[in-house]
Amino acid sequence: MNDPHDTTELHLQRLLGRALNSFELPDTVVERLESALTHVSSLHSSHHSGTLDRATYRHAFLLSDGGSLVLWELVHSSGPDVPEQHELYTEEAEVRLAASRLPAGFPGFADAGDLTDPAQGYGPLRPAAAPGLDADLALLAGLMAAPPAALPRMYVPDNSADHARRVLRRAENTDRPGEEAAGVLRSAFAHHITQVFARQCQVAGKEAGFTLYEHAFLLLDGAEVSLWEVEHTATPDGRHMCEVYAAEHTAREAMELRARVR
Repeated sequence: MNDPHDTTELHLQRLLGRALNSFELPDTVVERLESALTHVSSLHSSHHSGTLDRATYRHAFLLSDGGSLVLWELVHSSGPDVPEQHELYTEEAEVRLAASRLPAGFPGFADAGDLTDPAQGYGPLRPAAAPGLDADLALLAGLMAAPPAALPRMYVPDNSADHARRVLRRAENTDRPGEEAAGVLRSAFAHHITQVFARQCQVAGKEAGFTLYEHAFLLLDGAEVSLWEVEHTATPDGRHMCEVYAAEHTAREAMELRARVR
């Protein structure tokens, strides 16, 4: 519910001020929000466990031009003594992806050896608590396995060029697609996001999660271009890292390289 003493202007200031990623919001969105007349906020989903509290909120704004705009807020904390963190997104699909990247947020993991979606056709990953050649080979084979045949894409026209810009912007790998790819994707007018791989395993003696997404874009000339995003926690401090590649095989090779760390 809305605070009756919270004006739309004040609510928006607080919302943008507390979001860690507010700088990633498209300039056009922030400019349109300056004309917001009223708003309504509601809890969209929540998850509470011993290691993670997570909630998503839907903030809808009525604009002076008669239009409307929605912001999706992700609020999460890893413990009772840990301050809450806030993130903002313009698309429900993006806030769902962001939630899945949280340390305990890989959806559907009952334990370290399960896939997020067994129907995707990957075999179970044997726990690698006891290091050995067999465990290493099983892990690497799983990471490099070809995905099952994809279902037909359902492209959605929704600020797709800006979505491509944000995917490239959050990539931390030095060999990410460069200006040429960014230029091509400026003509994207629709896109489709697919999670094609997810696995949690032991890397360097610690739990790590790997998720692979395909961001497929439809261009004005009818061409289709994909970006392959690897999300993983195979980092020294366990933080989430994003890497983006122009080809699926390159993304899978990057996951294989990360998984080899012992």
